[in-house]
Amino acid sequence: MKIRLVYTAHDQALSHPVDPEKGSRGRISGCSRGRGLMDGKTVSTRGSSMKPRLGILLGEATGIGPEIVAKLCATNTFTHYCRPVLIGDTRVLEMGKKIAGVDFPVRVIKNISDVQSDPPMSILDQKNLNFRKTTGLGKIDATSGRATGETLITALKLCQTGAIAGFVFAPLNKAALRHGGYDFKDEHRLFAHYLKWQGPYGEMNVVGTLWTSRVTSHIPLREVASHLTIERVLNAIRLAHTTLIRAGFVQPSIAVAALNPHGGDQGLCGREEIDIIGPAVQRAQVEGINAVGPLPADTIFVRAFQGSYDAVTSMYHDQGQIAIKLWDFESTVTVSAGLPYPIATPSHGTAYDIVGKGVAKTGAMEKAVIVCSQMAVHGRHENR
Repeated sequence: MKIRLVYTAHDQALSHPVDPEKGSRGRISGCSRGRGLMDGKTVSTRGSSMKPRLGILLGEATGIGPEIVAKLCATNTFTHYCRPVLIGDTRVLEMGKKIAGVDFPVRVIKNISDVQSDPPMSILDQKNLNFRKTTGLGKIDATSGRATGETLITALKLCQTGAIAGFVFAPLNKAALRHGGYDFKDEHRLFAHYLKWQGPYGEMNVVGTLWTSRVTSHIPLREVASHLTIERVLNAIRLAHTTLIRAGFVQPSIAVAALNPHGGDQGLCGREEIDIIGPAVQRAQVEGINAVGPLPADTIFVRAFQGSYDAVTSMYHDQGQIAIKLWDFESTVTVSAGLPYPIATPSHGTAYDIVGKGVAKTGAMEKAVIVCSQMAVHGRHENR
């Protein structure tokens, strides 16, 4: 069943429960024990005016994004969680509708000030992609990548002016983005650049009710150990803590993974746990962060998925990604953590192998909207 946020008079959302046995796990502010935000249960929605205004971007035109957005529009799913405004080229949306086999009316607008709360949903038409000039569906395309980058920048500007609280973008392709003229290793660096953001930021992931951060990301595995420092590990823990606070958690619990087998075996199998990770966890605790570790990486996610922790900080990309994608690949969400506006996307990619077949699943995109809405609501409350 669908998950729907509950908004109270203080813009707080029903979400994550306190563990009655452990007692140390975080909870969502304004809530007593209850169901988790993304545990598959349904709760009611009230007060549409309290829902945040979110941009919904169509993603890479040659991928499954337009189809996914069209399917969710057709079922009015977005309106359960936010006041959506589509951002993209209307022609791409029409293509997505055709692939999905759905139809629904939209209000085409030229300026964000023309958005109306009443149906039909508005699309801020970017008029930036003539699909006939691309190489076609299921391919990395520079023209599509350029349009994707332009649309992301438009959404960032709308956040800066307060026109939208944040945005969710359907899957993009990093190679297409770079071919289109945006020479960034990933979209998070693009966001930080155009926002002129100097603070800490990075990718986090959400699966079910568990959040994950990582110390290193897109670097070769053989370089991971040399990149670990006390400060970098501490920064990853801090990022997890502040992001969960922004999502409404109170004193979230964060488990920190070891790097070496068996957690280093007291230094017999590596000293990173003793010299780097352990001291970073201790410093986090001194700062008032509810962190524990380092814990052996082969069991940390077993306990995390059992509900012992709200978040896990891993040392490298696949240490965390393999675990969460095995747990629920089709519903994992990526969050651009640390930035001043909530931004989320499905963790899966553009799925070029199934583009045009009408079989793309919508679960991760829907949950990305849930997470983004949650962050927007609690961020708004915290900023008062």
